[in-house]
Amino acid sequence: MKILFFGDSITDAGRNKEHDHAIYDYGHGFVKFIAGELIASDPTKYEIYNRGISGNRIVDLYARIKADVWNLEPDVLSILIGINDIWHEIGNKNGVDIVRFEKMYRILLEDTIARLPNVKIILCEPFVLAGTATYERMSEFLEVKQYAKVVEKLAKEFGLYFLPLQEKLEQAALKYSPELYLADGVHPNTAGAKLIADEWLTLYKKELDK
Repeated sequence: MKILFFGDSITDAGRNKEHDHAIYDYGHGFVKFIAGELIASDPTKYEIYNRGISGNRIVDLYARIKADVWNLEPDVLSILIGINDIWHEIGNKNGVDIVRFEKMYRILLEDTIARLPNVKIILCEPFVLAGTATYERMSEFLEVKQYAKVVEKLAKEFGLYFLPLQEKLEQAALKYSPELYLADGVHPNTAGAKLIADEWLTLYKKELDK
């Protein structure tokens, strides 16, 4: 079973890109937690790849999808993208508006399904909490919830799996505090990464691991 994670810094999580498909390649984020549990359950069954790159937007994913996804022919593809499409607009006017985001995401999915007709795809919900990177312009960052609706719509349209995350993170933040899950409002720390991994594994074991 070859599983590939595709996304931005939340997926990347400091992975060492000089090591291809090695222990260093998982980073310190949610992918490492998932890899640890699955590989420990059966070291012969799983090949797990982290292909997150910090700073990526949906257009960046499409630009590198052949090299980083299609050529590896995964059985399961997990995609988490969206926050940088907003953040880059806030920071330097180089974001991806929601209409273009949907167009590019749809093209990415259409082309991937055509290229890999048997791949199972999980679309993860982009998310945000109040934090040091988001608090001053929180109303703009909260637009990620509209992007999340686009992701959920595309999952339904293509018959893919959708992984909701925003509500789970909000519930956890209410119980404790946002910075204990997303260190700056965007990037998960250990607790946040584990929460994401647990939600992902629950979906995977229920729907895909058959």
